[in-house]
Amino acid sequence: MKIVRIILAIIVLALSAYQLITWNFELMPYSMLFLGAIMLVTGLAELQKDRKGYMSIVVSSFLFFVSILGFLMNSLSLIDNAHEYSLIRRISNHMV
Repeated sequence: MKIVRIILAIIVLALSAYQLITWNFELMPYSMLFLGAIMLVTGLAELQKDRKGYMSIVVSSFLFFVSILGFLMNSLSLIDNAHEYSLIRRISNHMV
């Protein structure tokens, strides 16, 4: 479990550093997804040690929900941008 947490933390750190340096936040849902996985693994590890890890599991489910919303919003904005581009092309073709 500890190795999985370390690998997930490195992935989140790399994604976050990339987003901070490039100001490209399209990868934010992936960061949230991997952060949710870290919280889930942490919660399960705490439950195995007979400690209360319920809050970590609740937080991980919230992060999964937020990442799914991020994926949907990204896909809808891509569809909306493609629609606007095709509309602009149609208008410009009619003007010529």
